[in-house]
Amino acid sequence: MTRLNIAIPLRWSDFDAYAHVNNAEMLRLLEEARIQAFWRPDDGAPASVTAVLDARPGAATIGLIARQEIEYLAPIPYMRAPIDIEMWIGRIGGASIEICYELFSPVGVAPRVLFTRAATTLVMVTTETGRPERIPEELRALWQPFVEEPVASTKR
Repeated sequence: MTRLNIAIPLRWSDFDAYAHVNNAEMLRLLEEARIQAFWRPDDGAPASVTAVLDARPGAATIGLIARQEIEYLAPIPYMRAPIDIEMWIGRIGGASIEICYELFSPVGVAPRVLFTRAATTLVMVTTETGRPERIPEELRALWQPFVEEPVASTKR
């Protein structure tokens, strides 16, 4: 099982009057992790081996979110250390991938708490036509080591 670990710092504005991460901000945290994990940096900075998608303006192919599901297991309190987001690919389809997430307390904090499980379906689309574009074999091969069972919701 190969997963990506992405550290995402929490911002003061992520919290609401109940002193935990607001549910709407969870989408931003997932987005930040997804960008770090899959978007190629513009500046040549070191990145994850999975960070190969060109997300710059004018890119020939873009990834559009088709679906997101979030299961809140425990409130995320304010912490100064970044939360640890484990990510993997639950499925590689013809033109889409299912990105799975588990959000944990910061590395080194005991006990380790699982706060959230989530999944995003990302569809690759040709910018010129707006139509889905098949994921090339080289990307499938690169992402294959990160494929495991999709996230399973426990509250359904």
